[in-house]
Amino acid sequence: MIASDLSPGHGARLTVDLAALVANWRALAARAPHAECGAVVKADAYGCGLAAVAPALARAGCRTVFVAHLSEGIAARKLLPEAAIYVLNGLPPGAGAAFAGHALRPVLGDREELAEWAAVSDGRLPAALHVDTGMNRLGLSVAQALELAGDPVIGQAGIDLVMSHLVSAECPADPINVRQAADFARLRAAFPSARASLANSSGTWLAGDTRYDLLRPGYALFGGNPEPGRPNPMRPVVRLEATILQIRHVEAGETCGYNARWTAPGPRRLATLSLGYADGYPRAASGRGRALVGGVPCPILGLISMDLIILDVTDAPAARRGGTATLIGDRLDIDTVGQTAGTIGYEILTGLGSRYVRNYVE
Repeated sequence: MIASDLSPGHGARLTVDLAALVANWRALAARAPHAECGAVVKADAYGCGLAAVAPALARAGCRTVFVAHLSEGIAARKLLPEAAIYVLNGLPPGAGAAFAGHALRPVLGDREELAEWAAVSDGRLPAALHVDTGMNRLGLSVAQALELAGDPVIGQAGIDLVMSHLVSAECPADPINVRQAADFARLRAAFPSARASLANSSGTWLAGDTRYDLLRPGYALFGGNPEPGRPNPMRPVVRLEATILQIRHVEAGETCGYNARWTAPGPRRLATLSLGYADGYPRAASGRGRALVGGVPCPILGLISMDLIILDVTDAPAARRGGTATLIGDRLDIDTVGQTAGTIGYEILTGLGSRYVRNYVE
């Protein structure tokens, strides 16, 4: 049970349930018992805090993690001295010594990166080969990768993992999934000595062979639904609550917030929350989002301010000064919050601000 009182240091609290996080990792691992389950912990562990999340996963048995940037890899290495840490955005020019010094594994996506890392590694330091099977974002083309099969540079670069990224794993019926799986099967056959990794969070649920040797879940670890449109099999990990600073009554015709975007249709009871877009709660949720007060959905009124949000709590008898409103949690999961704001749950998570009182529970 989570207490409802909030620290006076900030009017909002973010609670991260590390036990739920670990349970999600184990549930994902159980989808492919033959494979290793890694974890994507880029963007400060999807906004949940790398310093708490990475050790929790390590204690559960996670031995391989993925980050986006060199700086994230260095931060992860301080927390995970024994883990295999892959850096997804590749090898920046001249960064080989830094990667080697921190025992980080670049995910190499072109011939120049391969050559530069091979000169540093000389076969001693591992790396991954990134092949683009449809994203057109990073990575070698399938044809380029197949041309490299048997090339000495693969051994010199220490390639121990061949990977690609699914384009539409959350849409099982999309034919691009079948095409990507077929292309990746060819790659797997061309590089038999390297492990293979294709499945992200949603890819772990796809039919057919997408799981291979190493799973790379990210969003689902943190409570996101890997099967949109179906009941979420993941446990919720984050909960966001804010203090009610003030209750006021307005009459018909009165407005609230910047630019008077909302006008009271009749006598209403309003509550102002200590939370705003500077805390990562999206301004796009203005006039569209909801918060729960005593379990009652309460509309967000007008424009969300930098530090404040106004709710209509007319139908929420529990609303009081010093009380609590829930912005993420219970019926308001991260996918719902993202959809309501016209975005995705990923953006909600990774945008979680640094000003909250953070509470980690196991």
